[in-house]
Amino acid sequence: MKKAKDYTCITGASAGIGAEVAKQFAKLGHNLILVARRQERLEKLKQEILTNNPDLDIVIKVTDLSDTDNVVELYESLEKYHIITLINNAGFGNYDKVEDQDLEKTVMLIHLNIEVLTILSTLYVRDYKDCKGAQLINLSSRGGYMLVQNAVTYCASKFYVSAFTEGLALELKANHNQLKAKVLAPAATKTEFGQVATDSKAYDYDEHFTKYHTSKEMAQFLMELYHSDKVVGLVDVTNFEFHLSEPLFDH
Repeated sequence: MKKAKDYTCITGASAGIGAEVAKQFAKLGHNLILVARRQERLEKLKQEILTNNPDLDIVIKVTDLSDTDNVVELYESLEKYHIITLINNAGFGNYDKVEDQDLEKTVMLIHLNIEVLTILSTLYVRDYKDCKGAQLINLSSRGGYMLVQNAVTYCASKFYVSAFTEGLALELKANHNQLKAKVLAPAATKTEFGQVATDSKAYDYDEHFTKYHTSKEMAQFLMELYHSDKVVGLVDVTNFEFHLSEPLFDH
């Protein structure tokens, strides 16, 4: 019987860290499943990757994960692929006092950052917990390990991602499962994040941060985490250096 192709699946792949991560995995020769709602950007990314990696199979899944039904339907549509790596990157932030935050935006933030990630992680664990070499990498934030002024809800959502993924990693290890769960915690990274978080098209990272990383740098950090045996990849906000470690929450 012919061995099934392995794929790396990335949500939120149309821009920023997700797009750069796709390019990094393509360099490793991974076939890709790129998930996002903006088809034009996904098609452009696909063609860019194929120009340098013409032998890869790149599958595009255009879906709006803001609808819970779409999340389950997406996963079911991927059952015919052997997903050796799942990267939950979809999500967004918000900069506002709690009293001023837009409730509709807040509900969607909680849905994407927490609910969607939990659903996809759970379904993936059920199917791949005993698959040798399989990895689940969830995108948290440095705000998932510390509180940031005027970003309370966002930080709280990422605390969930960090705690959930660290706990899952410990659970998988205790049960002697093959699947590895890992969490990446970026600090300030120049992407569309700032624009979405502030509802401003003119967000200037140089104006708001003395230091920040590029999407390409964060993608390279994610690859360090991927190739390591550690659970957490975290940026130190004092010097913006990247560190790998075991779970940080008490357990």
